[in-house]
Amino acid sequence: MSEWIELEGAVNVRDLGGLPTADGGAIRPGALLRSDNLQDLTPADVHRLTTDLGLRNVIDLRSEAEVNLTGPGPLTDVPTVTIHHLSLFTEGGRYTDVEADALDTDKILPWQSRQEAGPESDRSVGHYLGYLADRPDSVVGALRVIAGGTSIVHCAAGKDRTGVVVAFALHVAGVPREEIVADYAATGERLEAILARLRSSPVYAQDLDSRPADTHMPHPQTMEKFLAVIDERHDGPLGWLERHGWTDEDTAALRATLRDGD
Repeated sequence: MSEWIELEGAVNVRDLGGLPTADGGAIRPGALLRSDNLQDLTPADVHRLTTDLGLRNVIDLRSEAEVNLTGPGPLTDVPTVTIHHLSLFTEGGRYTDVEADALDTDKILPWQSRQEAGPESDRSVGHYLGYLADRPDSVVGALRVIAGGTSIVHCAAGKDRTGVVVAFALHVAGVPREEIVADYAATGERLEAILARLRSSPVYAQDLDSRPADTHMPHPQTMEKFLAVIDERHDGPLGWLERHGWTDEDTAALRATLRDGD
């Protein structure tokens, strides 16, 4: 299993190093991290990520509205770190900080306009497929950033959007399906702390309180169903990626970055 990274300003951070690959290898420690929102990192957290772990790329999957409402995080001030904003939602417009402050957050968090019906797992799978349909450019772009060097992938909770991108990256790297599913579900171990942290933010609090707590849990069957649909419709994550411009060279680069000993 991956290793939790204890920080003061984020609660769902882990290093995916050590996850096994199907051919007997493993993901390189420190090559790929995943996290919840990084806006509240302390100076000690920044030092841990950038100096101790050598972080060079931040892949921020949040919408433009989320970014503008919460403001720039401390990693934006680190010259050795590049921020890659790759929203997984179709962006209806751009907001300045002043405009964002005046907006009703109930109407600008992009997932709130979706129709909710059916079992929670099916709804989540539909959302994940929506990321691929709406922003294939961001998914492919995120994986190319990961291939370029030490990266951390995050959204708000570090569960859904982050889970999809990380699942695709791990698949390309050769991590078995059961390990990908287990990594997705591991966020559940920190769910209480994640929800408490998000509820402290006016951007997310009302949205979270409008839904039962169990709807936030990353159940293994959700990722299993999602990947099964990708298998059926696109010949797996690699098939989907190739249909959206991913090349053999991209695969080789990502595997060289993520796999220990490659």
